[in-house]
Amino acid sequence: MEEKFLNLTLKVWRQKRGEKKGKIETYQAKHISTDASFLEMLDIVNDDLTIAGIEPIAFDHDCREGICGMCGQVVNGYAHGEEKGTTLCQLHMRRFKDGDTIFVEPFRAKAFKVVKDLVIDRSAFDKIIQAGGYITAKAGGAPDANIFPVTYETGELAMNAAECIGCGACVAACPNASAMLFVGAKISHLALLPQGRPEAAKRALAMVRTMDSCGFGNCSNERECEASCPKNIQITNIARMNREFLSAGVCSTAM
Repeated sequence: MEEKFLNLTLKVWRQKRGEKKGKIETYQAKHISTDASFLEMLDIVNDDLTIAGIEPIAFDHDCREGICGMCGQVVNGYAHGEEKGTTLCQLHMRRFKDGDTIFVEPFRAKAFKVVKDLVIDRSAFDKIIQAGGYITAKAGGAPDANIFPVTYETGELAMNAAECIGCGACVAACPNASAMLFVGAKISHLALLPQGRPEAAKRALAMVRTMDSCGFGNCSNERECEASCPKNIQITNIARMNREFLSAGVCSTAM
């Protein structure tokens, strides 16, 4: 594909650290290669802002390979942009047209406080994982590969859930700011595998209660979370989480 160059207008949310209010600022993105990623475009804009004596736009990033989940932003109303199954760092500028106006905002939710500009605090997700997103196992040598028999279908379901990178797009897209797709994926991943069954009830109760205490909303089956997920996590994981939670609440002594 032939490399082309774009001139764009950016409407970017700016909010200083520690301040409760922010505002949209307008910047020009000039001579942007269509081969550049969205984050590379922001790097170019920040270089121009620095030269002009303007504070650069703060945004989260790390791997730039669609793995870490750090780069989430709302682009023209869509978490990670409109392209399905794509993280923002993998969204290329060829998806835009010369002269486009692009609105860029942080993920918004009660549990995701804006730190600065496009940077948000995702530590609520860390609290949920700390509550039960793990297994307790004796340390030692690696077990034999086939010591825990798992069917191909079950293994695929578990690994599909394990693809969740914790970016928070599901929360940003949900009208209720629900984290149930994230929690559902984490609970499903371990609940489907034999290593996770001994603590399944305790895990489901602890993670769901922590999710609620962090201020996330409830699921109303809008499916916006599934549509915006860059790893295409399915809402069937929410149904599995609900079954695990109800079963734990009714049948288990783990409280």
